[in-house]
Amino acid sequence: MIELSLENKVAVVTGSGRGLGSSYALALAAAGASVVVNDVDADAAAETVRLIEAAGGRATAVIAPVGGTDTACQLVDAAVTTFGSLDIMVTNAGVLRDRVTWKMSDEDFDAVITTHLRGTFLCGREAIVRMREQGTGGRLILIGSPAGQLGSFGQANYAAAKAGIVAMARTWSLELARDKITANAVVPTAMTAMTATIPMYTQWAQDFAEGKPLPPLARRDHALGGPEDVAPLIVWLASEASSDVTGQALGIGGDRLTLYSHPAELANELHDGGWTPQAIDTAWRSQFAAQAQPSGPTSRPDPASAQEDGHAR
Repeated sequence: MIELSLENKVAVVTGSGRGLGSSYALALAAAGASVVVNDVDADAAAETVRLIEAAGGRATAVIAPVGGTDTACQLVDAAVTTFGSLDIMVTNAGVLRDRVTWKMSDEDFDAVITTHLRGTFLCGREAIVRMREQGTGGRLILIGSPAGQLGSFGQANYAAAKAGIVAMARTWSLELARDKITANAVVPTAMTAMTATIPMYTQWAQDFAEGKPLPPLARRDHALGGPEDVAPLIVWLASEASSDVTGQALGIGGDRLTLYSHPAELANELHDGGWTPQAIDTAWRSQFAAQAQPSGPTSRPDPASAQEDGHAR
């Protein structure tokens, strides 16, 4: 029987005051873990702690922005001081500063990279040091995004950070294999405040906010559900059941679970003595062009068209 209980485990979840992060913290606690809740919003963090404790779990809050070494150390110290160890680090905290590149300021770029990429590295590094000292293994669960896998218009900062996070998970999986510390990336999709701004999802977002169930088209083709639909993957990756899973990028949302491929060579060709621009052009047009990869998310059925055909619900 697979072991999914997290009894006697201690987790840190950054950015867990609301939304997806809160759902991760609540699910880990429900599985038996003690949880360090982190957010910049003290009221939101306190509410997540309250919900965990009301359900019989254990939690404490650290109010601080990720992206600096002091916060990373504070989070690990809170886990060890309050609960005795650190077994699971979930790096979820993030911010958005969406702009097309020619309008993106230095501050827009730096804020996103600092919180997502630097914050993930620093929190992960401090967790790794502690987990290696403990000698009992551990779980690093880094939160990615479809933007990092496919690109996203107006999100050069965010997409770059999320792509880097997946590469970081793969690198840590190599570095930490002997220590029995796994490192995986989760690529979540859910109906959130950000998703609700996408025009094609306006009606679904309104229905979801009113407590109505999302239709199969949303849950299956668009991988959209609630934050609670993402949380089971976090619990599974934190458990002993996934002890042999590391260096992977797994997507989840609604009814869809996805395993992403590693970047790999699609084609290659040899040219004796090296390449000229003309030879490259010939090779591109004769062999490579047909295998070129598109940017952006894959096409999925439009909700409006599906409603007109009577298949949306």
